Amino acid sequence: MVIAVTNQKGGVGKTTTCINISAALAFMGHKVLLVDMDPQAHSTISIVNNPGTYTNSLFDVLMDKNTKIQEIIAKSNVPGLDVAISKISMAKLEPALIGEFDGHYRLRDALNPVKDNYDFILIDTPPTLGLITLNALVAASHILIPIQSSYLCLEGTDDLLETIDKVKRIANPDLEILGVIITLHDKRTNISKDVVDRIIEVFGDKVFKTYISKSVKLEESPAYKESIFTFAPDSIGAIQYKQIAEELLERAKN
Repeated sequence: MVIAVTNQKGGVGKTTTCINISAALAFMGHKVLLVDMDPQAHSTISIVNNPGTYTNSLFDVLMDKNTKIQEIIAKSNVPGLDVAISKISMAKLEPALIGEFDGHYRLRDALNPVKDNYDFILIDTPPTLGLITLNALVAASHILIPIQSSYLCLEGTDDLLETIDKVKRIANPDLEILGVIITLHDKRTNISKDVVDRIIEVFGDKVFKTYISKSVKLEESPAYKESIFTFAPDSIGAIQYKQIAEELLERAKN
């Protein structure tokens, strides 16, 4: 299963979600590849030791068919979780691919040789709906949408759903929304409760039953190059992401 974790709105906990779902699945015994498509390379920096020792990155793989994805897959600090590393050079990808007839198929083609080596591939995308995110949607079988439970959370959702429909029509007819994850949730406030109601109105049973609470531990763990499961295994963040991973596995069966 190839899952694009995407939302064109920044600051919704997308990378945190990508890292910790990937880690949860790996700790459950699954073989997982996290593909870092974000030019900020936060997934890479957060769980890979010394990514700078790699000459190439995902940018080189997507730009040059002679550079194979196997060359830029690094072991993470989580057993069973590999990372296709990114660097700031990824920011040059969109202008470089404009006008290329196969521009939006590059990631799908690059993943083909390693796809069968993993139970799950998760793709961390930048907070835009440009060509990088389009590559992720074309390569994916499913989409996970993290949405922050804040006032402006649904702003831009129409654009995202429109883009998904377009990708299904033109390039990837089997693409499905696996679910919506409510992040940075503060259950003490009325606004959070109202926002959750609005999200459920729009997405119905696509919304995961577990919500991810605001958590200092979740913010701190990347600085120590750890997932939440080793950094603070008893924290609410660890419990919630484990529950999210369990629900994801249930949904994957259906």
